[in-house]
Amino acid sequence: MSEGILSAWPMLAMFVVVYFFMIAPQIKRSKQEKKFAAELKRGDKVITKSGLHAKVLELNEKDGSCILETMSGKLKYDRSAISMEMSKTLNTTKKLEK
Repeated sequence: MSEGILSAWPMLAMFVVVYFFMIAPQIKRSKQEKKFAAELKRGDKVITKSGLHAKVLELNEKDGSCILETMSGKLKYDRSAISMEMSKTLNTTKKLEK
């Protein structure tokens, strides 16, 4: 009986390591991105994951989209297409310049 438990210990330890170093950080990041998308408001300057710089004009709660204003016009994007990291970097550098 104890031999079976000892032989399963390495597999259990590997699962714990994988969980804490890969799965848990991904879950935390996903929650942060959802919170960021939910906290977007009109006038926020954002960068999409494809690199488009824009300002939020309208937010649509029904379909989770937003209208972004760029130098070439207005575009409709899904909120999930907005990059949390790049947008935060953009906004923190703007604050530092002031």
